[in-house]
Amino acid sequence: MNFNQKVLELTKRVPKGKVTTYKILADKLGTKAYRAVGTALKNNKHPVTIPCHRIVSHNGSLGGYKGKMNSPEKIRLLKKEGVDIKNNKIKEFEKVLFKF
Repeated sequence: MNFNQKVLELTKRVPKGKVTTYKILADKLGTKAYRAVGTALKNNKHPVTIPCHRIVSHNGSLGGYKGKMNSPEKIRLLKKEGVDIKNNKIKEFEKVLFKF
């Protein structure tokens, strides 16, 4: 399994209503290649099925989705799952943060 596939497999494990970070994914893979994690997610051919909308920046800001920063679609998907967002940041970030 290559790096991108490993990123996507881990992403599948993030539960609905939770988020994790690019850094947490990279740490779980034993690397500091945070940007490479973002690139793997950007190239995800099956968004929603592989829920890359649940991956956010380390400070709770939304980050990208399908190559766009602060995507309205990412916001809609997260809100649909019960994640509160204000000013493009996750509210009560620690409560919804998923750590493997």
